[in-house]
Amino acid sequence: MPIKKDYYKTIKQPSKGVFKDKRSEFYAFAYPIETEDESKIIRQKLKKEYHDAKHHVYAMRLGYDMSFCKMSDDGEPHNSSAPSILSQIKSYELSDILIVVVRYFGGKKLGIPGLINAYKQAAISAIEHAEIVEKIASDTVKISFSFEKINDVMQIIKKENINIINKDAAENAYYMELSIRKSKTEDIIKTFNKFNIKTKQ
Repeated sequence: MPIKKDYYKTIKQPSKGVFKDKRSEFYAFAYPIETEDESKIIRQKLKKEYHDAKHHVYAMRLGYDMSFCKMSDDGEPHNSSAPSILSQIKSYELSDILIVVVRYFGGKKLGIPGLINAYKQAAISAIEHAEIVEKIASDTVKISFSFEKINDVMQIIKKENINIINKDAAENAYYMELSIRKSKTEDIIKTFNKFNIKTKQ
């Protein structure tokens, strides 16, 4: 059954936000990401840049189906901070996003309710300073076909508005790597197969 929803919201560029309470400062950094590895690189960079901060709390969500989430309280009381960040990511219906909140302790404890609110407000600040955009989920499909099929292939590509990522030619054969909107992938593969064009995901 074809996927009906293959679009979602994310942020276009990195953004920053800040929240202060009882001399504690919470600096929020939001980043558009596509993989968990990207998140690790960004968090390592922030750790080095803000090495004098005691806590680097983060939450992230990935995928068009928003199925992958990860977070860390980084030394703050359990469930006092990271869930507040993730809840705002969910509230704004965002994915492919990482938010890190760097906290500088001001000398006065905020208590659990205070921490929950502080991390929430810092995350909101970063999100509201970002440009939210719609992103389309796609599949990469490889096709191979003989030279006489080139017109059929190009007609399908033009009709379905398919993006060609890469192409190559060998003896009596063409090879293409295509980016196809996820909701259309199954039907387009069937169309290629009708013309005896080999496909591989």
